[in-house]
Amino acid sequence: MEYYSLLVIFVLGIAIIYGIYATITTVAAKLSEKQRWEIRGKHTDITLPLRLQAYERMCLFLERITPNNLLLRLVPSAMSALELQQILLHEIREEYNHNVAQQLYISANAWEQVTNAMNETVAVINQASTEIPADAPPADLAKKIFSHVIEKEVQPASHALKVLKEEIRTLF
Repeated sequence: MEYYSLLVIFVLGIAIIYGIYATITTVAAKLSEKQRWEIRGKHTDITLPLRLQAYERMCLFLERITPNNLLLRLVPSAMSALELQQILLHEIREEYNHNVAQQLYISANAWEQVTNAMNETVAVINQASTEIPADAPPADLAKKIFSHVIEKEVQPASHALKVLKEEIRTLF
């Protein structure tokens, strides 16, 4: 009888200890999860404005490197087609270098589209410059660039802007 009583007490003791252990681990897990959500919320409060700013800056970058905007800004400052080409390429590189850190805050796909748009714009400028003499007036190069841009079905910057806008919509 004593043996049976000790066994019952022992089993009850183990059941109580296991119940306490299960309760403590469940409470600890819930507290840990709550802390994770609070930290995630704080990070979101910090990173969301940075991400939005990055998307804004990349939209501005794409607008600034479109051939139309580049040419309107820079044609008057060039004396020849070669000089205009160099000025255009320099301006694109400077804009890109100024915004390269924004890739941390946007998706890899969006960054790839931005980089592709920049590379295609550079390719259009270089292609157009090979089709006219280096000492031609800058307006001739501008016309050639415009003709290449018009020939494209989808403008590189327009496509990249579309991707950026779609991603911004997914944030909200």
